[in-house]
Amino acid sequence: MEEEFEFGSPEEQRVSVDRYEEMLRNEDQYFFDSKAFEDIIDYYITKNDPIKCLEVIEFASAQHPFKISFLIKKAQVLANTFQYEPALQALSKAELLEPSESEINLIRGAIYICLQEIDLAEESFYKALENSDAKDEVYFQMGELYQLQGQYEKAIHYLKRCLKLNKENQEALYEIAFCYDVLDKQKESIEFYLQYIDTNPYSFASWYNLGNAYLNVEDFNSAIDAYDYAILIKDDFSSAYFNKGNALLNLDRYTEAIEVYKATFEYETPSADTCCSIGECYEKLEQMDQAREYYKKAVKLDVNHSDAWYGIGVTLDFEDRYFESIHYFKKALELDDENADYWFAIADARYKLKQFDQSLEAYAKVVELNPDDAEAWLDYSSLLYELNKHDEAVEVINEAIKCNPDEASLYYRMTAYLFVSGKYTMALNYLEIALNTEPEKHHILFEYLPQLQGNHVILDIIKKYTANN
Repeated sequence: MEEEFEFGSPEEQRVSVDRYEEMLRNEDQYFFDSKAFEDIIDYYITKNDPIKCLEVIEFASAQHPFKISFLIKKAQVLANTFQYEPALQALSKAELLEPSESEINLIRGAIYICLQEIDLAEESFYKALENSDAKDEVYFQMGELYQLQGQYEKAIHYLKRCLKLNKENQEALYEIAFCYDVLDKQKESIEFYLQYIDTNPYSFASWYNLGNAYLNVEDFNSAIDAYDYAILIKDDFSSAYFNKGNALLNLDRYTEAIEVYKATFEYETPSADTCCSIGECYEKLEQMDQAREYYKKAVKLDVNHSDAWYGIGVTLDFEDRYFESIHYFKKALELDDENADYWFAIADARYKLKQFDQSLEAYAKVVELNPDDAEAWLDYSSLLYELNKHDEAVEVINEAIKCNPDEASLYYRMTAYLFVSGKYTMALNYLEIALNTEPEKHHILFEYLPQLQGNHVILDIIKKYTANN
């Protein structure tokens, strides 16, 4: 049976698919023109059914043996299912029929990228450029290629060439942002997006990426403005709401941040990250019941969300429920045992429970993981000193100073320890270093050892460094 059928509207597409499936059931032979076949293939692609796609392609190729579009479709479907060698073979057959078809080399290049054949991919893309009517797609793929090679500047060059030809390519806008991010060139990123927005003011993706760049340089107010423009253009842009919430959180505008985070729920299913961020805002507002509610929602959505488990622990610790808090801190550590904040929380909770040995072990882990945390070093040494392990406390502060030579609080603490130990000359040397670094912080010496406020030698030295301030 032969019947020519032309493809047109979506309704006719469904008719074509039904006729094709009817043909298979009847083990018959119908005729479809090439356009109808292409649309039937596309239908199965949207249904994510590669097996049926390939079956249709084989049938179409039998009826239209010189139509290279079917071989190209075959290569795409095979590549999408990681069958790279058969995909390359299909492209080679297509090239025999139409050597100048640029899409062949474009797809071939993408396959070579997947195979980590970088030189062959580059060669294929340059060949594709020779005859391509869609050079923007080729430039985009070249940008992807150079990203894989770690040549981010070169990647940016080609992604910009892509955008010059196709200003609507949002993927290129996001990839450029990624490259600038990796290069840690946020200033250049901001300049690029500002220039792009001058000629494309309604590009919500540009406003969003501009906001992210401002967020990275901690210009939170500018980031909020950029996100607002992105939302104004695309009011269901949940990622812009979420990142705007992050900017507000960093500005300590917790109530506003909560409202913005919750706005994402109108446009997407609540995520663990968003619930955890809302929990953090409530925590900062010291509304611990609400904070705990959202942290628990986060772990229900993602049982492996370590920050949410940690957040639950923080709310319990705030309420002096230390035994319970440790349970949740340990849950967080099970998921991320290299997180210094989690160890710090454990150390503090153990201390409050007078579990001093375990607290010391946790503090040791904190400073191992984050030797730049002066506060952790101070607490660690303070506990040792409290336990009459004076020499060890001095050793800890000495190690802390090696790791943080510009941190005045460590020198002030060393001054206190040495004074109590009767090592006055050494104590005064450390005091002078502290005063030379940050004289305005001398009060922390008296906060730790109030009795030193009556020591005239110390007061005279402090006066010498602070008299001009």
